[in-house]
Amino acid sequence: MTTRDEEQAPGTASAGPRVRVDKWLWAARFFKTRSLASQAIDGGKVDVNGDRAKRARALAVGDTLTLRRPPYELHVVVRGLSETRGPAKIAATLYEETAESRTAREKLALELKQAPGPLFTEGGRPTKRDRRLWDRLRDKE
Repeated sequence: MTTRDEEQAPGTASAGPRVRVDKWLWAARFFKTRSLASQAIDGGKVDVNGDRAKRARALAVGDTLTLRRPPYELHVVVRGLSETRGPAKIAATLYEETAESRTAREKLALELKQAPGPLFTEGGRPTKRDRRLWDRLRDKE
């Protein structure tokens, strides 16, 4: 007997156990809650094997996921399945980031770190002293 997550299309061979995408993303600690994982999936931020994912899509070991979490884009390969959220050490064994994704992410992180910060010339909110000066100037006019 198979569970609902393990159901296959008629005529296809069973490829082993399967887990819903939203549960797996939560269990692998990409998102803090399942609802955040579901929102990301519904928003088109997650692809499975090159196709846009749906929440209930079943993942299997060997599937490739693309996660877009601005400013980064992660490409990971599913190495293990879990429906429950566990320790971070165990969650890290559920996936493997591709070498291309890792180098692109590290390169972008370095570029962002070296980018100049925003320039604020105004100094922010005026102080009491500034307000009093402006009031004096207005009164003179």
